Amino acid sequence: MFTALVCGAVVFPGLFYSFRKVLKYTFTHWSDADVVSVSERLVSAIHASLATAAGVTVVTSCRDVMTDSHWLVNWFVLFGAPYMANDIYAMYLSRYHTQKARGNSSLYSGHSLQTVKALLLKDRMLVLHHLVLLFIFLPITLFFRRGLGDFFIGCLFITEFSTPFVSIGKILIQLGLDDTRLHRINGIIVLLSFFACRILVFPFMYWMYGQQFGIPLHRVVFHLPLHCNVGNLVILAPQIYWFTLLLRKANRLYLRQKGGNGDRNKDRPKTD
Repeated sequence: MFTALVCGAVVFPGLFYSFRKVLKYTFTHWSDADVVSVSERLVSAIHASLATAAGVTVVTSCRDVMTDSHWLVNWFVLFGAPYMANDIYAMYLSRYHTQKARGNSSLYSGHSLQTVKALLLKDRMLVLHHLVLLFIFLPITLFFRRGLGDFFIGCLFITEFSTPFVSIGKILIQLGLDDTRLHRINGIIVLLSFFACRILVFPFMYWMYGQQFGIPLHRVVFHLPLHCNVGNLVILAPQIYWFTLLLRKANRLYLRQKGGNGDRNKDRPKTD
């Protein structure tokens, strides 16, 4: 298992570094903020695609949702752990260079505790999400499950299915393609995939548990230990929050396009 951790520690920082070099060489007119932001999103898309593939493999391999196990669960949890740490660093760099490019030179003249604090305030939900996965989800998966529930861990891997489409949408904005049919189609895919794989996946897991043990869906919650229900709620709550943000953004884009594109560049941040 140590091999998986080392692989992740090499692959994800290596990809982030490589994308930065390639993009800076390819798009010479891009700022550091543009390069770091797109590099972060490309690495995020790759990690999410791998997580989804791992999740599908595990879920389709487990017949018993409680006792069947698959070696890929623990392996991928360790492999993906360095990504979480690297993504926090990438988010910090993206935030730092973006604010610096916007002229906030007084605070962003150099790296400091203040610039780190600014990241924590701006992206606190996402940073907290990564830290919870690193320091709570990872130990529980590796040491406290007693080999049970690989099926459900696989379902949680599949929640990453929507992430590549979110990244694609942000990259299209970066390339100035936010007023294209491709961007609108991708936006619809984001909403549908996010709702299906990050929200509906939870009732699906409860339904699968009930199917195996002959329990109606509405009674499953009363047959599970309290810590299981609390854990699912902790994971589900930010997904609902982010989904509402996506709906608000989609509504703003719809109203903007309906009202005309005269102000389309007025409030379009390239790297947010």
